[in-house]
Amino acid sequence: MNFTEIAEKRQSCRSYDPTREVESEKLDKILESARLSPSACNGQPYFITVCKGDAAKKVAKATQGMGMNKFASDAPILLVISEMPYVASAALGAKVKKNDYRSIDIGIVSAYITAEAACQGLGSCILGWFDDAEIRKICNLDGAVRLVITLGYPKSDDKLRAKKRKDISELTKIVE
Repeated sequence: MNFTEIAEKRQSCRSYDPTREVESEKLDKILESARLSPSACNGQPYFITVCKGDAAKKVAKATQGMGMNKFASDAPILLVISEMPYVASAALGAKVKKNDYRSIDIGIVSAYITAEAACQGLGSCILGWFDDAEIRKICNLDGAVRLVITLGYPKSDDKLRAKKRKDISELTKIVE
């Protein structure tokens, strides 16, 4: 698959097959893609906690406040992405340029994770609705939880949906 094919195939999965476990080899490839993702000054200011089994169920529950993300309970793996400190050069750049590079880097690593999951035939969904304090307790984390990503095999009836996106003219311009 080329990258455009990956982008066309990848979608937020909200219907996981709870009977299918994710093979270790596929998870390893996803985590390696995360490791290789670019970040400011190569600082990788995040930590990825892989939650399986009971831990996955507990983290899933912590994403379900106010009736949200009910599908997360069926995902066999939840990746918790927490924020870590900057490396010194990125911290200086962030202060001088008044830009939060950590949140950008976490977005990039999440894109790499979800793209590789699609390559591996897995579904994924990036969750921003969760109980930070509860997930920190479950995972024994100090850094703020920024995102949770569900991973697993989509149910067989979870078909590829048409992408609803802005027209390219609304997103880009060329300046010469």
